[in-house]
This record gives sequence, structure tokens and C-alpha cells, in this order.
Amino acid sequence: MRFIVSSQSLLRSLQAISGVLNSSNTLPILDDFLVELNGNSLRITASDLETTMTVSLDVTMAEEEGFIAVPAKILIELLKTYGDTPLTFTVNSANHVIEIAADGAKFHITGHNAEEFPRAPELEETSGFTLPSEVLLSAINKTIFATGSDDLRPAMSGVNCDLSTDSIIFVATDAHKLVKYKRTDANADNNVSFIMPKKPLNQLKNILNSDATPVAISYNQKNARFKFNNIDLFCRLIEGRYPNYEAVIPTDNPNTLIVDRLSFITTLKRGSFFANKSTNQIRLTISGQELFIDAEDIDFAHESRQRLSCNYTGEDMQIGFNSRFLIEMLSNLSTENIRLELSAPNRAGILRPVDSENKAEDILMLVMPVMLNS
Repeated sequence: MRFIVSSQSLLRSLQAISGVLNSSNTLPILDDFLVELNGNSLRITASDLETTMTVSLDVTMAEEEGFIAVPAKILIELLKTYGDTPLTFTVNSANHVIEIAADGAKFHITGHNAEEFPRAPELEETSGFTLPSEVLLSAINKTIFATGSDDLRPAMSGVNCDLSTDSIIFVATDAHKLVKYKRTDANADNNVSFIMPKKPLNQLKNILNSDATPVAISYNQKNARFKFNNIDLFCRLIEGRYPNYEAVIPTDNPNTLIVDRLSFITTLKRGSFFANKSTNQIRLTISGQELFIDAEDIDFAHESRQRLSCNYTGEDMQIGFNSRFLIEMLSNLSTENIRLELSAPNRAGILRPVDSENKAEDILMLVMPVMLNS
């Protein structure tokens, strides 16, 4: 097997899928890329058994089709040292040695038998739909930060996808915060739910473009597939039932606070410097059209009080939140003003954007309160 390929084109392709690789694998072959030459098309695959990702690119010259497993780390590090240089790969299928020639230099890498590399699952009895890249990217960006990491609750470590004939809904929660992202300008052929793991979503987040590129999504009860441009991603879905998130979203929230989002974030960040580092607790006191943000760390006798102007409708109240959660959620909204809906100091608060630019987009973020220090 022999081919010539641009070093930069190859490096970009490898970097697009390299996030699938783990730092430690039970199977040594998973430290490799599977490289397959078919005509003038080069297919490169990375896998950790749970997630398999393939990228395709064209080569400038090809002789003798074939495949080889190539150690990933040394190949990527070598490519990083080159500009846009043609590289000639010659593979000896008998001893699995790969010779790479460029600019008068030659390098030899010992590869492995490609037959040992795990293959992507064959998806049978699938359903599917297509989303614009920008819609999928927005859904991932707005939800993935709220996923949990508790091994005892694996369902909450992923993003729940609720698909219907009139909308799609992505939900993530770690029991302290929850994000529900809905799009009414996208839909599926039938009603179905599945839970996407965090790792493949992070992979998609890193390579999706904010444009109208169609992403073909197919799925069955165990696996999902995302195909767009020259990328093909397979992943195993998380088994189990997702919590009934609608049951925890309070519907009667008579107290409504509207405040400038960036000013609120800055004020919360300042307050967090003075909060207890284990609880990150801040106190919101809303009175009339004024919002006071208080924080204290009793252990070090630190405290702060800040005031923001706001637009408030409802009864005066005090409520405590984890400042880190609030900052994280506000940072994943993009509107100038946000609305905080409250019912009682011991009930969850609801964050929503005000005057969203996209009428087909509906974002709801829920944050649980914390018990205030007396």
C-alpha cells in the first residue's frame, strides 16, 4: 500500500477524531488509528469501543489498496513538525512497517495488524432525521455543561434527546441544575427518546460548524450515528430511563426579576471571591427595584454586598444560590437581559433569556436554591 497526502490535510483530519482516543486503553490496538486506502480515498478511524469516529480525505496518489493500524501519538507529533508538505506513505503489509518520506527524510513506524482493530457497529432497524449543524451545535453548547458525573446515576451523565414530530428537546441535569433546550424548527419522523453520552457530544461540539451543513442522525435502541461532510461518528447510547424532568420544573412563579445579564455575571463573580469556597453560597435580596448580592466566608471573616438595578415584579424576598452554578448558566445564555422566575426561597429558580433572537428556540434553565446561613 502506498499513497501521497498533504501533511496539513492529514493532520487536520487526525485532530478531528483524536479526541476519541483514551490516555489508557485495555486493548493496545485502541492506541492506533485504523488507516484504510480505497482508490484515492483515505479513511481513518479512531475508537474507544464506546465511540467510533471516521474521517475521509483524498490523497494525491494511490497504489495498492489496503489497511494498517498506525500508532496515533507518534504520527500526530510527527505531522505537527511539518508545514504543508507532501508525505509519501509506504506500507509493508508483511511486517506492518510504515515508511514516511518527505523532504529527503525517511521515518519508520511499526504498525499493527488492522484485522485486530474493532469495527464500528452495523446499525439495524434505525430511524433518522436531519438537523442543520448550527442547530445541533447550539443544542450541545446549551446543555452539555449541565450534565452530571455521578457513576451511580449514569443516565444523568448524558444529554437526553426527546424527539417528536413537531419539535426536538435536549435536556441535561446533575440534580443541582437543569437545562431544557427546545427547537420548534426541527423535528423527527416519530416520537422517541434516547440518552447521548457526553464524550461523543464533546467531539461533535469541537468539530461542528455554525452553519447550515446538514447532519444526518440515525439511531436505534443501542446506538446512534452522526454523519456530515467527511465525518462519520458512531456511539453507544446510555441505557436506562431519564428522570422525569418536567415534574421538577415549577410552573407557578409569580415573582419575576429582569436584569442585565453581563452586569449580573460580573457582580456574581466578584461576590464569589468572598463566598465560602466549599458552598459558593451567595444571597440574593430583592426589594422594590433593587437587587442586593451578598456573600460571606465566616471562616476568614470575608464579606461583600453589591447592588444592581433591576425590574422586579412580586413580593420582596431573600434566596440563596450556588454562585458557580448561576455564573455557568448565565454564561451559556446570549441575550442582553435575563429573567429569573421565583416562587419561594426553598423552590427552584427558573432562568430564561429575554427577547431571544430566534423565535423557534426555547431555553429554560433551572437552578436549585441553597439553605441560607442564619
